[in-house]
Amino acid sequence: MLQIRSLSKTYANGVQALKDVSLDIPRGMFGLLGPNGAGKSTLMRTIATLQDPDSGSITLDGLDVLAHKEQARKRLGYLPQDFGVYPKVSAEAMLDHLAVLKGITARGERRELVQALLQQVNLWNVRKRKLGTFSGGMRQRFGIAQALIGQPSLIIVDEPTAGLDPEERNRFLNLLAEIGENTVVILSTHIVEDVTDLCPRMAIIAAGQVRLAGEPREAIRSLEGRVWRKRVEKEELDRLVHEHAVLSTRLVAGKPVVHVLADANPGEGFDAVPASLEDVYFGELRRAALASTPAKAA
Repeated sequence: MLQIRSLSKTYANGVQALKDVSLDIPRGMFGLLGPNGAGKSTLMRTIATLQDPDSGSITLDGLDVLAHKEQARKRLGYLPQDFGVYPKVSAEAMLDHLAVLKGITARGERRELVQALLQQVNLWNVRKRKLGTFSGGMRQRFGIAQALIGQPSLIIVDEPTAGLDPEERNRFLNLLAEIGENTVVILSTHIVEDVTDLCPRMAIIAAGQVRLAGEPREAIRSLEGRVWRKRVEKEELDRLVHEHAVLSTRLVAGKPVVHVLADANPGEGFDAVPASLEDVYFGELRRAALASTPAKAA
């Protein structure tokens, strides 16, 4: 269990990246949803002991992470959003080197570990290839392999599927799901579908604050019967945005299709549709934006 209590962080430029963040994250896949700039990466780096918060606490299975960083690092694996590799080093050699850095110095133990990890992430057949020749998905799977060194009790992955083609994305997400059966895995992303498919628990963060935390299916259930869809002309969009709580707009065959949140049918041409986690997500972002907009003077 990972417990985060009242975590806050303000950078030197005055940006408050985290505002009193508290979360309980159990074993399994946990989705952290939020747009770019929401504070997700700041939270991930803080949990990974790469930066200090201004206030608050983080506890991993009873260990004070902020007070005992070296011990915490032995228990966690981290795949950051920008994961660099030495392009001229083979996957096998690089993983062996990283295992040494993680404290696994016995050559035989290290050899067995590297072999097992490369097989687990389906890179054994390319273990001699230089990392610079890997595709994006292969690099991400290598990143997971290095994060698994030392059998960590917490894995943190930050925007791991950005830029992956559909096949590599599915392969990577399946790998994460397998890992999440026995480990706390935090999946930080702005891709709603990744969380819908994989995570039994989640949180939505916006402007540095937790807007919602719980089970995706419960969050979706809270909007059932309140989401309406209409295909409109582009000229209608501005009026709809002013008159209704528009959750999302997307072009379908060249025409905008809007999702609106309302307790009753908002008007002619609207059809009720099943709620989705995307509707929940955009609804929370809308509320966060409204909360941060100063009220106009009368």
